[in-house]
Amino acid sequence: MNVPVYLDHAATTPVAPEVLAAMAPYFGDVAYNASAIHTGGHMAQDAVEGARAQVAALIGADMDEVFFTSGGTESDNWALKSVRRSVSMHGERSVLISAIEHAAVIESADALAREGVQVERAPVSREGRLERKDVDTRISSRTAIVSVMAANNETGVVQPIREIAAVCAGRRVTLHCDAVQLAAQAPLDVRELGADLVTLSAHKLYGPKGIGALYVRRGTLMGRWMDGGSQERGLRAGTVNVPAAVGFGAACALLERRRESDSTRMAALRDRLESGVLAHVPDCRVSGSGAERLPGFSHLCFRGVESEAILIGLDAAGIYASGGAACSARAVTTSHVLRAMGMTDEWARGAVRLTLGRATTEEQVDYTVCALDSVLRELRS
Repeated sequence: MNVPVYLDHAATTPVAPEVLAAMAPYFGDVAYNASAIHTGGHMAQDAVEGARAQVAALIGADMDEVFFTSGGTESDNWALKSVRRSVSMHGERSVLISAIEHAAVIESADALAREGVQVERAPVSREGRLERKDVDTRISSRTAIVSVMAANNETGVVQPIREIAAVCAGRRVTLHCDAVQLAAQAPLDVRELGADLVTLSAHKLYGPKGIGALYVRRGTLMGRWMDGGSQERGLRAGTVNVPAAVGFGAACALLERRRESDSTRMAALRDRLESGVLAHVPDCRVSGSGAERLPGFSHLCFRGVESEAILIGLDAAGIYASGGAACSARAVTTSHVLRAMGMTDEWARGAVRLTLGRATTEEQVDYTVCALDSVLRELRS
């Protein structure tokens, strides 16, 4: 067995060779500023717009609805904090988010709360799924924006965004959707999804780190996010990261060709992994097992043991995994997602997230099952 076995693709993915090749010229021979008026600048700008078209094609959007950002966190911040425009126009307003959002959404909402905006949190089921009625009953005439992720970044549970979008449209409320994880593993058409704002990130789909996008449905009111220049149609100032944008576009084009076959293969490997662990390791449960999940996600909880100890044991065996979201990997408290699902600390403290990718093999999955069996036996002995 060749180690390390990388099972942390939800945290980040390796940059695909095709993506690296597409980016390379823009670090050297075509290393121009896309805002420059000379020929080199036009070459760089053409590359950026070509990449924008590739991102738009992946999600079924028009080019002018895609705005490049530095990543998913910035896109989430921009989407949530755009509510300030509504606050300034209409007075005090409220924001509704689900109880299982990414930290970028939660902390953006908390920042708004410190400015006097009321923040509500909609609960989820024990399977980690938000129900349409729990959104509908919490929207009021004061609600400025609703933010619900398309698929959870810890459990992989897919949320009923189309149903929630229908509720928001009927109540004339803006809907933001963090689709960072969904876009990497499942079809995403923003017209069918129905959200007004959608967050994307390149490094979750075999593109470079430091580049993301915010889809803004045409007609959605958005305030200027960064001052200093006219980039991104005057809404986000700053020199465009041309190599990263090109890499993002190339990753989207590659994903469009490979997603169906990748997803089918990862789902089979995920099922093999979970059936093996459940057969060999006692006191183990699969989070969200009764709900629709992304194919590459397996979130396991082991009763009576600590996640950190399990991860250290796996690392010693050459297996890279995580206990949950990478952004909170060093937190000492149990996951807010698992708490929202009603999981007790006895189970939640033993959470391990194993996320598969294009290079994951059956041999690696079987090795991981054996390693988990060994690690848990030792910890429980």
